[in-house]
Amino acid sequence: MAKERVVSSGGRLDILLKNPLDDSMYEVETMLGDTDPDHIVRTIEYWDLLRNKWPQRQHFAVLVAERITKRFFNVIRVLSDAVPLIAIQVNVIESPHGRSLHFTKILDVYEEPDDGVPPDNGTYDEAYWRDKSKVVLEAALYLFQLTRPIYTDPQMRYNKTRIVIRSGSSGYNQLSVVKGAGRNVILGFRYGAKRDEIQELLESSSIDFHERSTTFRFQMTPEMIKSKHGVLEQIARLNKEWWA
Repeated sequence: MAKERVVSSGGRLDILLKNPLDDSMYEVETMLGDTDPDHIVRTIEYWDLLRNKWPQRQHFAVLVAERITKRFFNVIRVLSDAVPLIAIQVNVIESPHGRSLHFTKILDVYEEPDDGVPPDNGTYDEAYWRDKSKVVLEAALYLFQLTRPIYTDPQMRYNKTRIVIRSGSSGYNQLSVVKGAGRNVILGFRYGAKRDEIQELLESSSIDFHERSTTFRFQMTPEMIKSKHGVLEQIARLNKEWWA
């Protein structure tokens, strides 16, 4: 951990964190009050400078603010399609024992872009994913078995950045599994006509989610996936005919 770290641009990064488990790094910018364009740009700038300095490591840009307004949340959400950006809102809570800080993660969903270049053997398969991320592979295999009785003629497809489970009868991807931060995986369920029902189910199950296009996405560890298997099964039943 480092505070007020000087970067090559001449600025000072508020906090630099490193996860000792996988050497991933978090470039953290903090601010008082509402989010503003300067801090968003600065957060991404520091992230870009340090990922170029240590390209062998995975980097995440983190913005911590007292209030992340709806206007700038939308901006951050759009940017997160291209930048691994985490947004955290911090509030001061008064209690009989004094003041304490409460941190709420507003956004933490990112998918590595697919450059379309195949591996040396020319195929993406189970062996490829066993080397790339056992966590993603094991989660996908577990979800495939969980949803197999639900989806019609389900198929598991291996791509460079994700594993998808597709309904053979419709030809559409029902859900996807992508590597997240640490031991997390990002699950993406299409919702279609069942959007409101699935959203209510996620909220009642205390699962933080992010909506993108026609999909709800959320992060889980393998342990959480197993503990929430009943909820995930219900979501699969609801999104079975999402295109209807």
